[in-house]
Amino acid sequence: MKGWKIEGEIPPGVKKCVIVGAPHTSNWDFVYGIGALECFKMKVRFLAKKELFKFPLKNMFLKLGGIPVDRSKNQSLVDAMIEVFNNHPELKIIIPTEGTRKRVEKWKSGFYHLALGAKIPIALGFLDYKRKRAGFGPTMMLTGEIEKDMAAIKNFYQNITGKVPENFNVDAIRIS
Repeated sequence: MKGWKIEGEIPPGVKKCVIVGAPHTSNWDFVYGIGALECFKMKVRFLAKKELFKFPLKNMFLKLGGIPVDRSKNQSLVDAMIEVFNNHPELKIIIPTEGTRKRVEKWKSGFYHLALGAKIPIALGFLDYKRKRAGFGPTMMLTGEIEKDMAAIKNFYQNITGKVPENFNVDAIRIS
């Protein structure tokens, strides 16, 4: 991460949280994200499509904290993850809220419902390629008022630039 600087933190007393991983516009986000987390000396788990958990990457992704997700199944991943949080005294999981590296019209809602259901805060993680900064913005408890919460999140990400800027749509920071 030559030339990059680290900013912010997750408050020390926060043992469990959902980390919003945005913007997610390139495969490089994973590399820089892992580097940033190493600087924070923080153990974080992440969700990734199950197709990535095959040879030769499977062991590496599992060692780095990966949790494979079958995106084709119509199962309640949110409910399963709430249970995981309830059964672990300490767990931080990063979720790329756009759900893809491509430009999207709205974010996936799982991160929101997971944090709300597990009664844990979200931490706004970021990689800003324009400023060469990585780190955390605010850590906040969601209120259940989706529009209000998403407006606060959008306000934070307004000036963050992804690796592929045209793939980050700040107006997509909304869920239904």
